[in-house]
Amino acid sequence: MNTAANAQPPLQPQQEATLLFVDDETNILSSLKRVFRPLGYRIFTAQGGAEGLALMEQENIDLVISDMRMPEMDGAEFLQQVTQHWPDTMRILLTGYSDITSTIAAVNKGRIYSYISKPWEENDITLQVRRALQQRALEQERRRLVALTQRQNEELKELNAGLEARVAERTAEIQQTASFLELAHEELKKSYTTVIKTFVSLIEMREGNGKGAGHSRQVADLAGKLARRLGKADEEEQDLVYAALLHDIGKIGLPDSLAGKPYNALTADETREVQKHPVMGQAVLMALEPLHEATRLIRSHHERYDGQGYPDGLKGEAIPLGARILSVVNDYDDLLRGTLLTERLPDVQARQFLRENGGKRYDRQVVDAFLALLDEEQQETGTEQYRQVKTGGLQSGMVLAQDLVTEDGILLLSSGYTLSDVLIEKMQSVEQAMNREFTLSIRNA
Repeated sequence: MNTAANAQPPLQPQQEATLLFVDDETNILSSLKRVFRPLGYRIFTAQGGAEGLALMEQENIDLVISDMRMPEMDGAEFLQQVTQHWPDTMRILLTGYSDITSTIAAVNKGRIYSYISKPWEENDITLQVRRALQQRALEQERRRLVALTQRQNEELKELNAGLEARVAERTAEIQQTASFLELAHEELKKSYTTVIKTFVSLIEMREGNGKGAGHSRQVADLAGKLARRLGKADEEEQDLVYAALLHDIGKIGLPDSLAGKPYNALTADETREVQKHPVMGQAVLMALEPLHEATRLIRSHHERYDGQGYPDGLKGEAIPLGARILSVVNDYDDLLRGTLLTERLPDVQARQFLRENGGKRYDRQVVDAFLALLDEEQQETGTEQYRQVKTGGLQSGMVLAQDLVTEDGILLLSSGYTLSDVLIEKMQSVEQAMNREFTLSIRNA
């Protein structure tokens, strides 16, 4: 029985997905079956909302395509019922050009993934279905990874009986961090961006020594600004931001002994192992069509301008510009954090490292543009004034001036976050539970 209480299993390859078409016109149902049957999907049809709901009680349905105008129960009401009882099922609405008011109602009530105007283009409707199923699979995979992390934490407590108290504290902090992330995710649309940010949190937590907290976000922020400075189009900038957020995803498969270890402290064997991560990162993400360009940048972000990089030994402008940007920004942040060299470098020395390696490791023009950007950022920061505020003095609408990070280096809130009453109460509750006191840097109005 496909009920709200029974969670559906993770989606297998798209050929095994189950689709339900709901329309009172048999010719529309026949057309939909003709389009999708050759693609290997399991297909069910219903000639009305009531029949469709009855079918969903009996079958595990991954995606529903419903017409808007139907007698007795229209598409908006039907999809609202699907949302309430089977929230994991993806929902697509078929609508005519004159149904804009009804379409808005369906968006509000049924929280549809997308709507398609009739008559449809076959390529468009099949692409929409494939993307919807991919998003559903990504969300299920995210839940699986979170559940897996929780199970591994429990196993760790059992295997380390002498460290139970420490593990319990660590688990509590992770759970509180997940609560902060959950609050942030409530304000985001269900999209690839949400999944990407979830992956980023898992990647950074994988470091285990605090050095990775906020790294991917900082690199993405600076890379996006540098891309705009160098005249990249909006779409190219977005691809670069995605690549920056996910550039270390291939490191998830590395042994624990290599997590967070500075690159120049690696042995020859360890270096060869670490150098696999750009290719692994591209492979992990290659099934996601909107990230194809981002994966190309991920693969090439450790190439060197002089051709001595990896994995392909690309040289000069044969390296994509986005990858050259990512290389400079990523290494700069790694120098500050101590994950590229064995010691952390102060900002002045990190900039000097970039200058000295312009034309060798890095594209000199990209280095010059990045250093100019840092100078501007520094001037803007110097003109702004901040104040330190305990949680008892926080008010809704205040803006965080610096990242809020735990003593273990776990990022709780990013700079620029606007506080709300709900979040302030949550932080005060966390303080009591953890017997800690947070001090936040708040930007003056």
